[in-house]
Amino acid sequence: MCGIVGLFLKNSELHPHLGVHLSDMLSTMSDRGPDSAGIALYSDASPDILKFTVQSSHLQGALDRMAGKTPFAFERKDTHAVVQCPQEDADDLLTVLRSEPSIRIMSVGQSIEIYKEVGLPDTVIDRFGLRDVSGSHGVGHTRMATESAVTTLGAHPFSTGSDQCLVHNGSLSNHNNLRRELIRQNVTINTDNDTEVGAAYLTWKMQQGATLGEALEASLNDLDGFYTFVVGTKNGFGVLRDPIACKPAVLAETDDYVAFGSEYRALVNLPGIAAAKVWEPEPATVYFWEH
Repeated sequence: MCGIVGLFLKNSELHPHLGVHLSDMLSTMSDRGPDSAGIALYSDASPDILKFTVQSSHLQGALDRMAGKTPFAFERKDTHAVVQCPQEDADDLLTVLRSEPSIRIMSVGQSIEIYKEVGLPDTVIDRFGLRDVSGSHGVGHTRMATESAVTTLGAHPFSTGSDQCLVHNGSLSNHNNLRRELIRQNVTINTDNDTEVGAAYLTWKMQQGATLGEALEASLNDLDGFYTFVVGTKNGFGVLRDPIACKPAVLAETDDYVAFGSEYRALVNLPGIAAAKVWEPEPATVYFWEH
C-alpha cells in the first residue's frame, strides 16, 4: 500500500518550516505503511562541498576508525551521520567509507540528506529530529513491505545518483529482469527492493544523456507494473503515474509551494491549502517543478 508525500517550497521564507510541514504530512500517512519510513531533504548547496549521508548500527566506532585517514567533518543524528568534505577529497573519503563494513551510504550529493529506519513515521521523525530541519524541498515515504524484507536498506527513499532520490507506491513486475540488465551495465543495486531498481533505471538513463523528464518518459515503456513515482533532484521535484494510474495520488499548488500526497488528508494542514489548486495527476504524464 505505502504512503508518499512531497513538498516543494517556492517561497524561500517557508524554508525554515520544511521539516515541520513534511513531517506532519508523512505522519498523517502512517496507516498506509507501518513498517519503516524515511525522508529525503534538500537544502542550500555549496559547490565546493560534497555530503555523504551514512548509516550504521556501529556508527561511532566506524567514525572513530575513519578519523585521520582523510579530512572530513560530520554531524551525527542517531544511527545516521552527514559526512562532508571538500570536493577534491571526495574520492578519498568514498574509499574510506567503503572500507568500513558496517557503513551504508544512503545518499551522496551537494544538497541531499536521507534519513530512514524501521518503525512508524513519528518514531523515525523523532529519532532524527526531522521536524526542526530547514530546506527547499523534500519527499517522504512510509512503507508496507510487499516485495522485500523490513530493513533499513529496504526503506524508502532510494538514492542511486548524486542528489537524486525516488519514492514509490505500487509494484514493478519486471524488476528482476531489469535489475540483471542494469547490473550488466555496471549499475550498483544493493537491495531486492523493486523501488531501488526504478531509481537505478532513472540514474542509468540520465547517465546515457537523458534529462530527468526523458528518463521518466522512457520508464513508461520499460517498466511494467503499477506505480506512482515521486522524484527529488538538487533543483526540483517530479511526479509520474503509470498509464493505468490505479494508485491514489493528489497534487496541490499555491504561489508558495507544490505538495504531493497519496491522499488529500496529508495536505490539509498546509498553509493556504483551502485556496490551493488541487488535482489528481493524469496517468502517464510527467509533472516537474524546479527552482
